[in-house]
Order: sequence, then structure tokens, then C-alpha cells
Amino acid sequence: MGRNLYILAGTLLLCAMIAFGASYTNIAQQPGSPGDVSLWRTMGLGLFVVSMVVALAAILTSLFEQAERRADEERRKRRKR
Repeated sequence: MGRNLYILAGTLLLCAMIAFGASYTNIAQQPGSPGDVSLWRTMGLGLFVVSMVVALAAILTSLFEQAERRADEERRKRRKR
């Protein structure tokens, strides 16, 4: 589960960087392009924040999975004794 969340966070971060980078190019200033510069920057910032929240969830998931694994190993060692 943690690995999938890391992949999702990375994908969202890439999309955020593309959206934020598009605000500095002429794409956002051409007639007929979607939105204006502030919309691209807001979208980039929003995607960045969501990416960081997903990355935090991935870290916490990985930590809890590791703690659970170690607790299971410790229980198995106690049973063998």
C-alpha cells in the first residue's frame, strides 16, 4: 500500500511542477488557452499540497507496516522459546 501512495505522490508532484511551470511560459498567456496565470499557479500549488499529504500518508503507512512486521516477528520468537 505504501509503495502505491509513493507513486501517487510522485505523479501529483510531477503534475504540480508542470502546472506551475506552465504559468511561466507563454502557454498561459495565449488566447484560447485554458485559464490565466493565477489559475495555473493555484492549480500547481493545490496539486503540490495534495502530493505532500499523500506522501505523509505513505510514510505513516510504511512505518506502521514495519512496526507490525517487527511485532509479529517478536511474537514468533517468543513462541519458539
